[in-house]
Amino acid sequence: MEIKTLEKTNFEIIIKAFTQAFADYDVRLNAEELRAMWKRRGFNPGLSFAAFEGEDIVSFTLNGVGNFNGMKMAYDTGTGTLEEYRGRGLATEIFAYSIPYLKEANISYYLLEVLQHNIKAVSVYRNIGFEVTREFNYFMWNNEEINNEIKTIEIPCYIEKIEIEKYPLVSNFWDFFPSWQNSFESIQRTKESFISLGAFIEENFVGYCVFEPASGDITQIAVDKPYRRKGIASLLLYEIQKLNKNPKMKLINTDTSCNSVVDFLKSKNIEVLGKQFEMIKKV
Repeated sequence: MEIKTLEKTNFEIIIKAFTQAFADYDVRLNAEELRAMWKRRGFNPGLSFAAFEGEDIVSFTLNGVGNFNGMKMAYDTGTGTLEEYRGRGLATEIFAYSIPYLKEANISYYLLEVLQHNIKAVSVYRNIGFEVTREFNYFMWNNEEINNEIKTIEIPCYIEKIEIEKYPLVSNFWDFFPSWQNSFESIQRTKESFISLGAFIEENFVGYCVFEPASGDITQIAVDKPYRRKGIASLLLYEIQKLNKNPKMKLINTDTSCNSVVDFLKSKNIEVLGKQFEMIKKV
């Protein structure tokens, strides 16, 4: 068995290994969806690593590279091991092998997200020095499950498509900083896949959302604080649903401290599906 970078590995081999490793997951992605997901997350084959048995990948860590919170970071965009090779500590070996390469690339920190109920994975990450920085909720629902009732807004509000980069002050609307995959840097990597909608009252920009119709992924949604609880987020969600091309919709990695998101979605008949840890380690 040999551990090496994926820089010269055919993409189809990587996709095959990923599909096999995550065969028991509820959500499965096809090759096109995987390519789009990895591109959005900054996948860098030259700084991603795997254990090979001959020509086949049996365990891997796919890393994204980018800037996050003003620092150059690596991001674990997928770690997996084929079922028959689990329990051998391969993921830990691959991670240890990767560290000198990450340091050489001037990467300061390594970031990941892990499902809280995946106790084994959480334990592995803690043992190699990762610490929890945030806890996230995630939501997923079928289109027909949502309560689409819209409040009557006293002041007329209209929704239109926007170029989100022309509105640099949207961060003033936030209750928390977006996760890696929901950051503007990630959105820009696959800009053509997203639709951005703005909410306006008397030409004042009061809310927005960024949405990926193919996956049903609501990447960001926020309303300026003075305009909340007036039905603006409901209008945005209503317009998103009309544009959705996926049978499901999802909102992933909302900070658990942000009760406004939980309360809003609960009013739409959507409950928290699960939780993740955001974890980080200094390289």
